[in-house]
Amino acid sequence: MKADFKKVRKQLEKDLDAKRFEHTLGVAYTASALAMRYQEDLEKAHLAGLLHDCAKCLSNEKKLAICEKHHIPITPIERKNPFLLHAKAGCHVAKKQYHVQDQDVLNAILNHTTGRPGMSQLEKIIYIADYIEPGRKQAPNLTLIRQLAFQDLDDALLTILRDTLEYLKNIDSPVDLLTQQTYDYYFKNKNLSK
Repeated sequence: MKADFKKVRKQLEKDLDAKRFEHTLGVAYTASALAMRYQEDLEKAHLAGLLHDCAKCLSNEKKLAICEKHHIPITPIERKNPFLLHAKAGCHVAKKQYHVQDQDVLNAILNHTTGRPGMSQLEKIIYIADYIEPGRKQAPNLTLIRQLAFQDLDDALLTILRDTLEYLKNIDSPVDLLTQQTYDYYFKNKNLSK
């Protein structure tokens, strides 16, 4: 897999607003650092980091249209809150517009907001990098999670999932079923390995 990172960055700079582009660069570099730490493919981590939010700045109508046109399943929560579709739409955009073929990279983009049970190492890296990148300021336990990320990916993942679920419940926001299933899966695995 040989990606033209310069070309990808140029296109993203056009497609994303300045704040989102800055966040994207932070995620790409954080993902690269985590990939080095866990002996993962550096190029795949960097590419997935760059493209994880490639559909974030599309209108809600456009995100819905992409999913409907390409028969991408839409949950009732997503239909009501189409901004949640940026990962699913982004996976499609990465494949069609950026010609990404690697399924692990596509899965990392697809699952970077909810996670999923049985995530690959790369999926975990992108999920965590999105949460801890240097530009991120507002998140509970951020300092702890940044440390955990370089010590134990699963501990960092579980802490982020727990904090996310607590936050969503506290603001009375709908919780994606997949996020809850992911938390339950990793919580159970952690307790089984003790």
